[in-house]
Amino acid sequence: MSETLELFRFSSLLLDFVFYYPLFMAYLWMLGGIYYYFHWERPERRPPDDPPELPEHPFVSILVPCFNEAENVRETIAWACAQEYPEYEVIAINDGSTDETGEILDELAGENPRLRVIHHARNQGKAVGLRMGALAARGEYLVCIDGDALLDPHATTWIVRHFLSGPRVGAVTGNPRIRTRSTLLGKVQVGEFSAIIGLIKRTQRIYGRVFTVSGVVTGIRRSALHSIGYWSTNMVTEDIDISWGLQREHWDVRYEPNALCWILMPETLRGLWKQRLRWAQGGVEVFLKYGASLLRWRKRRMWGVLLEHSLSIVWAYLMALTFVLWGAGFFVELPEPIRVQSILPEWYGVFLGFTCLLQFAVSLAIDGRYEKGLGRFYYWMIWYPIAFWMINMLTTVTAVPKALLKRRGQRAVWVSPDRGLRTP
Repeated sequence: MSETLELFRFSSLLLDFVFYYPLFMAYLWMLGGIYYYFHWERPERRPPDDPPELPEHPFVSILVPCFNEAENVRETIAWACAQEYPEYEVIAINDGSTDETGEILDELAGENPRLRVIHHARNQGKAVGLRMGALAARGEYLVCIDGDALLDPHATTWIVRHFLSGPRVGAVTGNPRIRTRSTLLGKVQVGEFSAIIGLIKRTQRIYGRVFTVSGVVTGIRRSALHSIGYWSTNMVTEDIDISWGLQREHWDVRYEPNALCWILMPETLRGLWKQRLRWAQGGVEVFLKYGASLLRWRKRRMWGVLLEHSLSIVWAYLMALTFVLWGAGFFVELPEPIRVQSILPEWYGVFLGFTCLLQFAVSLAIDGRYEKGLGRFYYWMIWYPIAFWMINMLTTVTAVPKALLKRRGQRAVWVSPDRGLRTP
């Protein structure tokens, strides 16, 4: 009898964790985002197109690694070369593209003296491309963007101000905004990047460390990069790896919401699955690489990020277990303590939906100054807990064994992603 009671309590505790963990994190992110806003954003009251005057303008190198970006690279280079910043260069790294990317870059280099092009004979991966760009760069400060991203003309100024104000600032992550909005997945991702990712970065910045810089728009101090050995070539997400590597060595990583960059995102389920699986696997790989070394007292500022990531993996597996037990109940008679009667939303489903909409309302109030018209995507956020939580749960469950079984030292190379369904 006592064993049955203990089992019942244990299973009840697990199910409560599955439900309450995302709720707790949602309210933590909202409170963190509000605090960040009143502490850093509200006092400044400067729009993104009105950056502060800098005491000096050190030379900046903008790195653009490219692989099969013939469709997008002209626009990307045009925006990169239109920075409202006096001293900079643009270095495009053609990483063995099999389309016309190389020819287009050479043509653009002949038209714009700020642009330099590096060609790789074969696909060696984004990390190698960034390494080569960093070694060839003339500037101490690097701004790294993707080959399909549009860098706001004032983004470089907003990023550089952090390096000038903080000698221990190793990296600055910018504020990516979604360009592809023609499908339900695209619309939900617009809300996700402001309501979820924006609030997460603000909150993590408060409690000390950021899980990851945004690979599509990041500023990096080259001396900090050199001190940790540059980007790892065998990690599927070089941005998460560089973030943990810098912070492990006590370099500061900051978030700059005014450093805008317009990006393309998947708008098909297949493309979204591949992207989120890569993100999840990258997180697990970095956890396996750095986790044990961060348990020392000197690394305690990383404990918040480490705990958050660990609990998210546990939540994903417990969520999957809940679905397995619910399905198994149709075929076998399960003991009462572990029987899942239903996975259909009841009162808690309504509460989760309310929390999701509240979170987006908070982010809308904060992020509305960076992008007008976000309110029209408010309705679509009700689908986020249903669709994206399921995808994140499934990708995490899949990513852990993929990361554990990955061949050691295997180089991560480019795979052309889903760029979304853009409309004129």
